[in-house]
Amino acid sequence: MRAVHRGDIDTALRVIDEGHALLRRDRETLDAVETAVAVLTGAAPEPRRRAGVPIGALAHRLGVRPATLRKWERAGVLGPGRDLATRYRVYSPDDVRDAELAHLLRRGGYRLDHIADVLRRVRAAGGAAPLAASLHGWRERLTVRGRHLLTGAARLAAYLDLPAETALPGR
Repeated sequence: MRAVHRGDIDTALRVIDEGHALLRRDRETLDAVETAVAVLTGAAPEPRRRAGVPIGALAHRLGVRPATLRKWERAGVLGPGRDLATRYRVYSPDDVRDAELAHLLRRGGYRLDHIADVLRRVRAAGGAAPLAASLHGWRERLTVRGRHLLTGAARLAAYLDLPAETALPGR
């Protein structure tokens, strides 16, 4: 609103655009993770297995720094193997799936200890119920965020349509 009151409508609209872009990216990530969960539970065909992924490639794929993945490893979230010759971390397809799930849950506000617990349960073949509950909660929060963005945008549009004499001082 400060930008609107300064007459910088473009900046205000950019903030709204960025919120929608982030929401879209979160929805796409959630969809991808739900697909991975379907594979986990046997509800979808297993994807073709790939060779191990180095830490830099996985970090790039997730949009995080390699140090973040090392921190997740120390917290028990990930447990990559090591290349026998170089001793570098190598992430298997299951590790990549776990990293994607961890990334989604981190963006959903979950602490590393909670994520490690959820992934331990999933790995222990206790089912994907804890993960499904987390994903369901994250989808609900995305819906609330989406509705808030729409409401905010509609209210801003209505405010901008007000005659200048009825608007708040400074506009």
